Amino acid sequence: CRALAQNLAVLQDRFGGSDDFYTKKLSVGGIRCAIIMFTGISSPEKLCRLALDMLDRDPAFFGGGPGLCNYLLKQSLIPAEPQPASDIEEIGELLANGMSLLLIDDCDQAVVFSTQEMPQRSISTPSGEGNMRGSQEAFTELLRNNVSLLRRQFRSGTLVAEIATAHTRAKTEYCLCYDSALAPAETIHALRDRLEKIELPVLLDSAYFASFLKQDKLNLFPAAAYTERPATACARLCEGKAVVLVAGCPYAMVPSFFAEHFECLDDYASGAVFAGLIRLLKYLAFLLSVFGPGLYVMAVAFAPEIIPAQLLTKLAQAEAQTPLPPMLEMLAVTLLLEIVREAGLRAPQSISHTVSIVGALIIGETAVNAGIVSVPVLTMAAAATIATLAVPSLYEQSILFRFCVILLAGLFGVLGLTCAALMILAMACGSEPFGYDYLYPLMPPGKASVRDGFVRSIWSELAKAGEVIGRHEM
Repeated sequence: CRALAQNLAVLQDRFGGSDDFYTKKLSVGGIRCAIIMFTGISSPEKLCRLALDMLDRDPAFFGGGPGLCNYLLKQSLIPAEPQPASDIEEIGELLANGMSLLLIDDCDQAVVFSTQEMPQRSISTPSGEGNMRGSQEAFTELLRNNVSLLRRQFRSGTLVAEIATAHTRAKTEYCLCYDSALAPAETIHALRDRLEKIELPVLLDSAYFASFLKQDKLNLFPAAAYTERPATACARLCEGKAVVLVAGCPYAMVPSFFAEHFECLDDYASGAVFAGLIRLLKYLAFLLSVFGPGLYVMAVAFAPEIIPAQLLTKLAQAEAQTPLPPMLEMLAVTLLLEIVREAGLRAPQSISHTVSIVGALIIGETAVNAGIVSVPVLTMAAAATIATLAVPSLYEQSILFRFCVILLAGLFGVLGLTCAALMILAMACGSEPFGYDYLYPLMPPGKASVRDGFVRSIWSELAKAGEVIGRHEM
């Protein structure tokens, strides 16, 4: 309504129960007004510095409340937001975003000022993505800061940042970033539509969107990768991909292919030969983490003839001293290692190292000496766990696939191991995020597989190729 007293009464009834809701009545040019904000995320001092002091120094005849509102929006040099607020829901969202509002008597619109003063974590180095070269900046929890970090890395006028509000109770904002000159329009349109249709009770991380982007919900392979490095997100933008940022989350979500989980910034800062070797080692580490324990169980229980005689003798002696069959023994050790990892990860930092040492040394050594677990099983399980850490973005999938392979190989032998491998391959081949083959550029084998797939070419060749999604050179 137009009456200032009624508007304040409505807002007091809506927000007055919060102690951080701040209101102050004042007069501007003889017109009764009131400023409203949430303290802690908005600054009254900043509002006075931006607007009220300038109004005092710029006496003008406003012609009533509507005249003052029009003056502030269209004529004054005061940095007010271009669009006024008139709806109670809109006012609530603006206040929660750190804005200050000026209510004017005899006017049904509120003037909005950007006076955010939110406490924030300073830009730090990435904690979960170790790289020796490249930018050492990491995303923070503030959405606008993250967009600015991305734009500072990607200095092109074609970078588009579309900020929207998710359908959540908390009205969380997210941002869809892409290069309008490189990203396929149909892909961006499909991604935008999917994000707009998502309804969640709460949105605390960009990973919440991931399951909605998957076509096959039973497919365990992720449809997106996550990075806390603006430099990595910038590299994906240069490939024609989109980047999704969520307010309050220091990780960006990027729809990705399978091969991209084995890449890092150091691959492109190192020599091509060394980078290719490291990438092949990552693929071998992934295969070891998934199939290593299952292959051991299958070989010991069903196909001992494939094991060399000297090694088979030692394995037989070790297994003879344990009461459990190989499959149950491997499952028990793998579960124990996962419990130790989870305990070390969730425990307070002051005792997390103690948990890891107790689990890895004391419990493992005691179990071997007591004859509960054999040394070969413990060695294979530990090697598979370490190999999993070489590809951290596929950690969850590696664990789930490993348990599946151990069960099938322990129950059905060679046939079970083969079925597990075919099932994993079918999941990878059956995933087509936004119409593109998930296994590109690995499958089908071609120039792209050698250019930047299993290994990578030198930079002069990569620069000529112009690796952009939608322009695949098969």
